[in-house]
Amino acid sequence: MTEPFRLTASQAQAAFKDGSLTVEAYAKSLLDRVSVRDSTTHAWAYLDPKLVLERARELDKILPEKRGPLHGVAIGVKDVILTKDMPTQYNSPIYKDDAPKLDAASVQTLRANGALIFGKTTTTEFASTSVGPPYAGPKTANPHDPSRTPGGSSSGSGAAVGDMQVPIGLGTQTVGSTIRPGSFNGIYAMKPTWNSISREGQKVYSLILDTLGLYARSVDDLKLLLDVFHLVDDEPEEEFAIKGAKFALLTLPQPEWDAPGPGTAAALKKGADLLRAHGAEIEEITLPDEFRPMYDYQLKVLAGEGRVAFLADYYTAKDQLHPLLISHVENEKKYTRKEQLKAFDDLAAMRPKVDALADKYAAIIGPSVVDEAPTGHENTGSAQFCGPWTVMHMPVVNIPGFKGENGMPIGLSVVAARYRDQHLLRVSREVGKIFEAEGGWARNP
Repeated sequence: MTEPFRLTASQAQAAFKDGSLTVEAYAKSLLDRVSVRDSTTHAWAYLDPKLVLERARELDKILPEKRGPLHGVAIGVKDVILTKDMPTQYNSPIYKDDAPKLDAASVQTLRANGALIFGKTTTTEFASTSVGPPYAGPKTANPHDPSRTPGGSSSGSGAAVGDMQVPIGLGTQTVGSTIRPGSFNGIYAMKPTWNSISREGQKVYSLILDTLGLYARSVDDLKLLLDVFHLVDDEPEEEFAIKGAKFALLTLPQPEWDAPGPGTAAALKKGADLLRAHGAEIEEITLPDEFRPMYDYQLKVLAGEGRVAFLADYYTAKDQLHPLLISHVENEKKYTRKEQLKAFDDLAAMRPKVDALADKYAAIIGPSVVDEAPTGHENTGSAQFCGPWTVMHMPVVNIPGFKGENGMPIGLSVVAARYRDQHLLRVSREVGKIFEAEGGWARNP
């Protein structure tokens, strides 16, 4: 019999329904996994086993006909998202042991649908820096090679899901904080369309960039979450088949992008070859020159919105803030308001144009990361290949299946136009079957 901690959320739910598994027994299996593995991964900022088991027993008492669509599903929550029964500390000494007595809207939604909120996962400081968490103590590590970073800023959620300590994790993304850990940890990661899931009750870095991120080990589990959060496309659901579908493949390097490492370059080539072998049409594209200022504009947006987001912390505890956040508040780069307005307005004008480009294809395929997870824990890696889709507000899914020169996982991103999240999941399900089966990377036992 499969050990319960190995089950995806959808598999665990099936076992709850047929009575072969209780939520309490499932929670105990996950807690046992954490007790064995967290000394290696250090994925948790806060976890109270007694509270987890108490909540699990409460869920087991709910009558089958009254159970929600996420009944018993264990979810790790990034420690920038408020939880009423656990501290929210933002990986900052300013908020050590701080425990607001309310849930973020996303957590409220999950609880109302029967989820088991398992614990708080580690993050970089305020989900805004590239320094590996936590600020004190052992650093969060990649479960497939603890000498390497799991990525960031959603470090703990990526590591915990990748290591089968929970089946689902919540992250956030402002540039690449969900997709990059997805690739590094060998799991599915989704950044939905911007502003499609409430961010009320989570620390905001940028109002026009921050998006809730979702981690799972299967597309079916991502589908559970999208349905609970009421993400609905305008067009009706249709079956998707790889044969006859047309994909865009980003040629690299694109303007303003660095060249990929050997692992990502090989993954892009192999991914395209696999899709062609299964009957898809692949068209190589380069983003038009009018999109070249995108990254420069993104930096100006981050700096301008960071001035507001971290002002209160700057006044109350400047000595405990990361220099990057201080530089935002003090406008170290001397960006003018006119420059920031141009960035806001030009980015807004770009978005429908990129949507129109994406709508010509089943999806755009591009890199998730530069290469395998880097060695060391002081830096969580480059997010340059994630930023364009974030600033364009487009939904993105990291699909695992490939490996680099050191045997570490590498994923590829599939991208669709805004508010085509369900379509993107249908594409991801079929692409994922091929990449996982034939890409060359296999999950560690």
